[in-house]
Amino acid sequence: MDELKLYTYIAVFGSFALYFAIAWWARAGSTSDFYVAGGGVTPFQNGMAIGADWMSAASFISMAGLIAFLGYGGSVFLMGWTGGYVLLAMLLAPYMRKHGKFTVPEFIADRYYSKTARIVAVVCLIVASLTYIIGQMKGVGVAFSRFLEVDYDLGLYIGMGVVWVYAVLGGMKGITYTQIAQYCVLIFAYTIPAVFISLQLTGNPIPQLGLGSTLADGSGMYLLDKLDLVVTDLGFKEYTTDNMGGTLNMFAYTLSLMIGTAGLPHVIMRFFTVPSVKAARSSAGYALVFIALLYTVAPAVGAMARLNLMNTVEPVAGQNLEYAERPQWFKDWEKTGLLQFEDKNGDGKIQYTANAETNEMTKVDRDIMVLANPAIANLPNWVIALVAAGGIAAALSTAAGLLLAISSSVSHDLMKGVLTPNISEKDELMAGRVVMTISIIVAGYLGLNPPGFAAGTVALAFGLAASSLFPALMMGIFSKKMSGTAAVAGMCAGLGVTMLYVFQHKGFMFIPGTSFLGGMEENWFLGISPNAFGAVGAIVNFTVAFIMLKFTGPAPQEIQDMVDNFRVPHGAGKAHAH
Repeated sequence: MDELKLYTYIAVFGSFALYFAIAWWARAGSTSDFYVAGGGVTPFQNGMAIGADWMSAASFISMAGLIAFLGYGGSVFLMGWTGGYVLLAMLLAPYMRKHGKFTVPEFIADRYYSKTARIVAVVCLIVASLTYIIGQMKGVGVAFSRFLEVDYDLGLYIGMGVVWVYAVLGGMKGITYTQIAQYCVLIFAYTIPAVFISLQLTGNPIPQLGLGSTLADGSGMYLLDKLDLVVTDLGFKEYTTDNMGGTLNMFAYTLSLMIGTAGLPHVIMRFFTVPSVKAARSSAGYALVFIALLYTVAPAVGAMARLNLMNTVEPVAGQNLEYAERPQWFKDWEKTGLLQFEDKNGDGKIQYTANAETNEMTKVDRDIMVLANPAIANLPNWVIALVAAGGIAAALSTAAGLLLAISSSVSHDLMKGVLTPNISEKDELMAGRVVMTISIIVAGYLGLNPPGFAAGTVALAFGLAASSLFPALMMGIFSKKMSGTAAVAGMCAGLGVTMLYVFQHKGFMFIPGTSFLGGMEENWFLGISPNAFGAVGAIVNFTVAFIMLKFTGPAPQEIQDMVDNFRVPHGAGKAHAH
């Protein structure tokens, strides 16, 4: 066994052993433990767990890859996801914690005094969460197949098994303490290679500063100027100014990601695990610090990975790399099919250009950039192994949080809240575990056979949450008079408009050939892409709700009093027992 494989096995299976030990130590004995960890987690611990929950495979693996290839345009993901967290922490979490219920649909049912509202919220939550999990499962499969050199399918089965053990056994209590360990793994795995590479390229050990520094090769040229020069020479758009489809589309995309993220329920649930509203606010502050440690490094990782990739393929300007002399990391990623070369002109050299006819790097999957980065930069084997463990930790931590959100919405909101209100606590806990097991199997199946629309459905997940759940939560907290009928009408209208727009451009249920407007940009509404349309759906939701309010009259007085109560900052009790 070679050294890299040995280090990778130690890093990955050592971290799994740690997660299993924590899950056994913190196994859930009651529904309160299962849903909210008994409400006894400290703000510092919760901040770290929120950080791990927040930073999914999308943040760890995909985001820097997107920034590497989209340049400035990729910053919408950075701004959208971070801004969404701030919105959630400031405008939603403290008030929902004061109200004291376990889940988002339960809050909506209480506030809008309606079982219909609860069922609509459950449907939105399940669709959004399940589509989001597909991406996590793909991340697990990709990381395992490359680093453990097993088949993609086998890698996915291993990942499903690991999540099943600690999520089903421990519930929120097990997940919380496991996520604290996963945060430590993923933040070390992300920052250590970035420090090494920043030192190599610029002589500055702080990646955030290295991004704006001059290169260490004595040329006196700034790193970003060099990158702009390299990519424009090959026909690509300038790295530092390239935007995505115009200013309005960039704005709508960022807004859609922000409010969609704030409406995703798996992070909101984390705020119920702390003992008080004050602790909920503190844990929001800690989480922002922990999230910033990764999010401020991502632009540096993206830019440095792109520069290293370009320098590998074209070591000297105008001289292309001989294919026969390609480095080992190139061969390793070719085996996975995520990196592909086709010698179109038969000269045995690698031409990498923006022109599709002459470009011989026919596939460079964006998701490989962070995982391949340490190997491209010739870093030690233990660093490469650490990155493998980090990528898997990021995917597993978010998948567990999403599975808990789905299981609680079915067992707690649908079964106990609507269908079988007299269910015992023991049976509810059992139902939660059964639903979570089924969800893992469904998510695994979709990960094994990722629909060709995986990217489209993740956009739909954010669009769904942005156009349905976020406006309902905001109006529930900040509009005392908002009635249940008006809110349900708003949710249905926002959801309907978003789904209609996405389907007409990407096909009904993403079936090829059914999109009657196609993906053509000239058919976009005001130039806004389907992936960014959640922001427009949210505006429709608010508008319809406030128009309907004129016809339905305000919410009953006792509901207005309840809203007043959870908006008062003092006197908060514990989460209600069930």
